[in-house]
Amino acid sequence: MSHVGVGPRAVMRSVAFLTAGVLAVPALAGCTSEDPSGKPLAEQDVAAAARARISDGGTLRWAVDSVPDTLNAFQSDADATTTRVAQAVLPSMFRMDETGSPVRNLDYLESAEVVDTEPKQVVVYKLNQQAVWSDGREIGAADFAAQWRALSGKDSAYWTARNAGYDRIEKVERGANDLEVRVTFGRPYADWKALFTPLYPKDVTGTPDAFNDGARRTLKVTAGPFAVKKVDTKGDQVVLTGNPRWWGEPAKLDQIVLRAVPRDERVSELVAGKLDLAEVDPETADEVGLAGAPRDPATGTLLMGPGGTPAPGAQGRSAAEALRSWAVANGSDEEAAEEEVLAREKRREAEAKARRRQQALSGFEVRKSLEPAYTQLALNGADGPLADERVRRAVARALDREKLAEAVLKPLGLPAEPVGSHLALSGQPAYADGSGALGEQNAKEARALLADAGWVPGGPVKKKDGEEAAGAEKDKKDNDEKDEKDEKKSEGDDDGTYIVGEDNKNEDNGNEDNGNEGGRNDDGGDDAKDGADRESGEKHSSGKNTAQGGAPGAYAPKGTAAPADAAAAPLAKDGKALTLRFVLPSGPGSETLRTVADRITDMLEEIGIGTEVTKVSDESYFKDHVAAGEYDLALYSWPASAFPATDARPIYAKPVPAADGSLNVAQNYTRVGTDQVDQLFDRAMTTLDQKEARDLLRKADSRIWAAAGSVPLYQRPQLVAARESLANAGAFGFETPVYEDMGFLKKGAQGSRPSAPASSSPSS
Repeated sequence: MSHVGVGPRAVMRSVAFLTAGVLAVPALAGCTSEDPSGKPLAEQDVAAAARARISDGGTLRWAVDSVPDTLNAFQSDADATTTRVAQAVLPSMFRMDETGSPVRNLDYLESAEVVDTEPKQVVVYKLNQQAVWSDGREIGAADFAAQWRALSGKDSAYWTARNAGYDRIEKVERGANDLEVRVTFGRPYADWKALFTPLYPKDVTGTPDAFNDGARRTLKVTAGPFAVKKVDTKGDQVVLTGNPRWWGEPAKLDQIVLRAVPRDERVSELVAGKLDLAEVDPETADEVGLAGAPRDPATGTLLMGPGGTPAPGAQGRSAAEALRSWAVANGSDEEAAEEEVLAREKRREAEAKARRRQQALSGFEVRKSLEPAYTQLALNGADGPLADERVRRAVARALDREKLAEAVLKPLGLPAEPVGSHLALSGQPAYADGSGALGEQNAKEARALLADAGWVPGGPVKKKDGEEAAGAEKDKKDNDEKDEKDEKKSEGDDDGTYIVGEDNKNEDNGNEDNGNEGGRNDDGGDDAKDGADRESGEKHSSGKNTAQGGAPGAYAPKGTAAPADAAAAPLAKDGKALTLRFVLPSGPGSETLRTVADRITDMLEEIGIGTEVTKVSDESYFKDHVAAGEYDLALYSWPASAFPATDARPIYAKPVPAADGSLNVAQNYTRVGTDQVDQLFDRAMTTLDQKEARDLLRKADSRIWAAAGSVPLYQRPQLVAARESLANAGAFGFETPVYEDMGFLKKGAQGSRPSAPASSSPSS
C-alpha cells in the first residue's frame, strides 16, 4: 500500500519513506497490574511451513519499489530495498520477533550481555565460532571496530547519515579470545542492542573511500544465507544467490530476484507470471481474492459475490440483462440487432480476457497483516493558527480516530483499532495507550478550546479584492455553497482541489458522479452508516482514551462554553477565517490517504474549521512540503522501532536555532517540541533498567500527546499477493524475514495461515 511515510530503521528515520516509527499516561501505567503493552493486533501471514515440506531450488521473483542507489544501509540514500538486501546477505546481531522486540540472532551470536556498568558500561559479544565472511575470514573484533570508527561521527570523511549509539562508544577491542568482542561505552546507552546490525566487513568500513563508494553497487564480501550476485540497473533488479560458505541452515531457494515494479503495474506482472510475491494495494488484493473464489465449472463465473451475496452473471450482467440482449439481437429491428450483435461480440472478447486474467491470478492468494508502521496526522506548529496549542488540541479532539481506523482497516478484514502511542505499536514492550493525555474525541470541548483561543463563529472576515466576506455576510449562502462543495469532493482525480502543476486543467466536474452514490465508499464502508456516524460527532469510546490523567492544559479552561450552533458556522479571528492548508500526495497509490483526508475534513468542518486541500506529486510531497514546513495538515507514516529512545528522539525533539539562523528541526516536521520531552528521552537512553526506560518513554509519549503536534491514527495494512505454493514469505508483520527458509512447497504440502481475527471482518 503506497502510503507516504519514512523508511525502516536501517534506512533511518530521516529518509522519506514514500514506501514506509511511542507511550502512556503515567496514571494508566500505575493503576493496573495488566501489561499496558498488550499484544500485536495481527499475526504475520507467511504460509509458514517446516523446511522438510519445502522443495530445494527455485527462484523467487519479489517486487520491490526500487533498485537501491546504495547497498550501504548507513548512507542517506539507502532505502527499503537496501534493508532487504542487508537482511539477506549481512550479519545481524539481533533480529525482531513477533512482538517487535530484539532477540539474539543465534547464527551469529552465542551471547551478548552487559558485563559491567561501573565505572563504565561494557558489553561483551561472544560470536558463533562458525561465523565467517564469504572470503573465508572469521567475523571478529576488527569488523566491529571498523564499523564503530566509521559511524562514530569523529571523522567527517565518512559520509554517514547517522551515528546514534556509535558516538557513545569509547573503544572496541578483542575479548578473551578471537570469538569475543568487548565494547566499552563512554556514556551509558540503553539501546546497545541496536548496534552492529547490519554488520559490514572491515573491507567496507575500514576507510572513507571504501565506505563512501565501495558498497554502493556491489558487496563483494558477505556473511548471510545469500550473497549479492549483481545489481542490474538496466534490468531494474537485484539478484541474490546462495552463499556457499553459509554455516547455518542452507537456503532452500537458488536465487531471490528483487524486481523494481511500480505499484500500479504489479497486477499486470502477476497476471503475466513474472512475479511470485508483491505488496499490493486494496484494489489489487480484491481482484486476487476474487480470482481464487469458488466458480461455476461450466461458465467460470463466481458462485458467490463479495460478502456472501449471490454473484451476477458474466461480467456482472444479470439474467434479465442477458435475456434483453438476446431479444434485441434476434429482434425485428435490424439496425438495433446489428449493434447488439457487435456489442455481444465485444463482451465475449472482454469476458474471455477477464477469464484468462482470473485464471492467471487464481494461483495467488492475499496474505495480510499489519505493517510495523503507523499513519499520523501531522499539525505544523511553526506558525499560523496551529502555532497555538489550543487550536492543535481542538483539531486533535475533533477527530474520531476509531472511525478513521475502521475506514481503512475494516474493509480489509484487519483489526481496526487506533494507535494509542507515538513511540511503539500494540504488543511492543514500550507500548501503552497515552491518548488520555489529550482527551477523547469531543466536538463540544474542541469548540470550547477554539473559543478560548479567540476563534468565534460568524465573525466578519476582511475581504480581499474580488473575494466575498465570510461570517454573517456569508451565512445566507451556506446552503447553496454546501451543495457545490459536496460535488467537488469526489474521489476522482478532478475533485475540486487544487493540484500543483495543473493550473490550466478544466475543473468543471459538477456533473460527474463521485463514485460513492448508493452504497460503498472507496474504502469499502457504507455511505449511509458512516455518514450518520460522522454527522453525530460522537465517539463510540472503547474506554481507553479517558480524560483522567490528562496533562494540564489539554482542555479548555473550566467554564468556557462552546458557542451555540458553532458546528454550522465557520470560525474567524481578527478578520481572518480559520482555514488550514491540507497537503496531500496525488499519486495513484495514495487513494487511502485521500479518503482519510476527506473524513478528517468533514470532522473539522463540524467544529467550524475550514480546510484548503492541495494535491502535489508524490516526489514533491515529502521533500518540498512536509520536510520544508509548507503545510498546516499532512498525512504520513513512521515505522515502529524496537529502540524508540534512540530512533524517536529526533522526531519529537524541540527544534533549535542553527548557526545560520535557520531552525534545525532534525526529523520533527511538525516543529512542535518541549524541553521536558527531550529530557525524558535522554534519561530513557541512558538508563540500563528496562522497566525505568519504558516508564520514561510512556511519560514522554503522554507529553507528546498533550502538545498535539501529531495524532497517530492507525497501523498501516500490509497486503501481499503471493503464489499459493510459496512458503515462509508474505506479510511479515513485526518479524524479520528468515530468508533461508523461503521456498516453494513440495507437491501436496500446504503452508499454515493465521485464522481471521474474531473482532473484525470485511464490511459488506
